[in-house]
Amino acid sequence: MKYIYFLQSRKYNKYIYVGLTNNLKRRFSEHNSDKSKLSTAPYRPFTLIGYIALKVESKARELEQYFKSGSGRAFLKKRILPGEAQRA
Repeated sequence: MKYIYFLQSRKYNKYIYVGLTNNLKRRFSEHNSDKSKLSTAPYRPFTLIGYIALKVESKARELEQYFKSGSGRAFLKKRILPGEAQRA
């Protein structure tokens, strides 16, 4: 199973990160770890605000790329996470 996940920075409310993993719990911990050197480190701590589970990896990658695009982010904020977008 592949998971497309959405993280919101508790430090910078407008920052929403979209990622893809096969282990959601581990990946969420990595993003919030003080030892992390990830590009998301300056935006820690994060809240997991949503995820989508897909069986087909190629489809998961396509959908992740869509959510990282301008129109995908707009769709995400308007249709999937409307409460989060209003807070941002």
